[in-house]
Amino acid sequence: MIVKDTGKPVYVTGFKLALSVASVTIIAFLLLLDQSILSTAIPQITSTFHSLPDVGWYTGAYQLGSAALQPLTGKLYTHLPTKHVFLAHLFIFELGSLICAVATSSSMLIAGRAVAGLGAAGLMNGGMQILTNSTPLEKRPLYTGIMLGTAQMGLVSGPLIGGALTEHATWRWCFWMNLPVGALAALAIILIPIPDPLPKAPYTFTLLFRIIPQLDLPGFTLFAPACIMFLLALQFGGDESHAWDSATVIGLLCGAVITFIIFCFWEARIGEKAMIPGALLKNKIVLASSGQTICLTVTLLVGSTFMPIYFQAVKGASPTMSGVDLLPSILSQLLFALISGAAVSKLGYYLPWAAFSGAVTAIGNGLVSTLSPTTKTATWIGFLIVLGAGRGSGMQMSMIATQAALPPSLIPTSLAFLIFIQNLSAAIFLIIGNTIFTQSLLSKLAHYAPSISSQAALKAGGSADAVRKLIPAGREVELDGVLRAYSEGLGNVWYLLVGFSVGAFACAWGMGWRDVRKDGKKLPAATVVVETDRETDGEKEGGMADV
Repeated sequence: MIVKDTGKPVYVTGFKLALSVASVTIIAFLLLLDQSILSTAIPQITSTFHSLPDVGWYTGAYQLGSAALQPLTGKLYTHLPTKHVFLAHLFIFELGSLICAVATSSSMLIAGRAVAGLGAAGLMNGGMQILTNSTPLEKRPLYTGIMLGTAQMGLVSGPLIGGALTEHATWRWCFWMNLPVGALAALAIILIPIPDPLPKAPYTFTLLFRIIPQLDLPGFTLFAPACIMFLLALQFGGDESHAWDSATVIGLLCGAVITFIIFCFWEARIGEKAMIPGALLKNKIVLASSGQTICLTVTLLVGSTFMPIYFQAVKGASPTMSGVDLLPSILSQLLFALISGAAVSKLGYYLPWAAFSGAVTAIGNGLVSTLSPTTKTATWIGFLIVLGAGRGSGMQMSMIATQAALPPSLIPTSLAFLIFIQNLSAAIFLIIGNTIFTQSLLSKLAHYAPSISSQAALKAGGSADAVRKLIPAGREVELDGVLRAYSEGLGNVWYLLVGFSVGAFACAWGMGWRDVRKDGKKLPAATVVVETDRETDGEKEGGMADV
């Protein structure tokens, strides 16, 4: 194989481009769907395995696997062919889904979720890398908007799909469905030549021995345990078996902090070979983009988790109907993701959309915080449309800003870093949001329905039937107080999200006023690996691969 510099970037076009965009979009949809689809299926899963204490692990194991491996995937995409790394992670994700689908015990299901998380760690940033390699910078906002907008639909429609499958088939289909869909996407990626912006040598043992030191495996062996211990502490803290001041939780937190400090010293010592290079963290645009994506991710994931509780517990909707009620935010989110992506591709500037997203999301979360048991349908539909418009118009802007600000050699690592902080911030603030809700609910119940047992309310969960069964016969008048306590408890979660929305608005102004159309013209020449040779005047020359 011969490496040849073409003198200009080489991109995928036509039908091959459409197929590659569709494939990575489908995978991104499955990834975010996998994070939320269990929210309405978990009650039935716990009944199947008699495993109520394991509820947190069904989502926590997935997050643990994904967060622990995430930074290392950036190094893998930097040094190995993009297509091969992506397909390897997709295989691991599919294997984890298969284990979950055939699980015969709660422990087996948790193990499958952890394996799926390991695979998922390299798929979202891998999909972004495929788009980066396949399209010029000025067109990436449109394709990124398509990918992330559709992916966000997976996140917010997960409860609807999970509820429908659980109610009309079995919860196992929440995992079975990943297998054929993922296989079709994998086949398409296999058939499409994906260019790499930097030369990737063919596989040899010599290559592997040369790449392994570049992967910063010592850094990974420090970072992964720190991440796992921290997330375990958050999962354990405050549950039935472990108080926040218990030796287990404190020990995990101390271990995480000490290991992370050692990791930071190690990363500083090895400089640009680090798993998270210093050049990445010194770039102001990357830091601002990181803050913006953390804030918007928290508003999206926390909001999507607690909104079904409002519809089921307060409004009395079934699991399936609570998913239907989310459609206004799903559709407006997708629409504005497409509009903002197309606008940035056409006009070149992403900062106005990032600022618009933060402002409108803050307004939307503020409006949602006013929801009550008596809110009319037309009112909450309008609120969700505003909220979806804000979230959809800004989620992809951090990716675009980072790609415009960095050289191609740092893009794989930067994408992995952004996805990692999204996962980690979601894991942290989902737990914080849950703490805010439960503590607020207990306080509000004591005020509005003092005769209702607070512990009974916590054990009841958030389904419509369970909440209404809290009311003893002959005391139906107390239902209004219970519903008000639930809605105001949720309102305190939305106040948290208003703060993060304002944070996204503030961070947007540090993302740089850049025209991606001009930046796209300054990209360095692409280098492609060709597989055919031809003889010209007695000399061998590399032939250009048809991309």
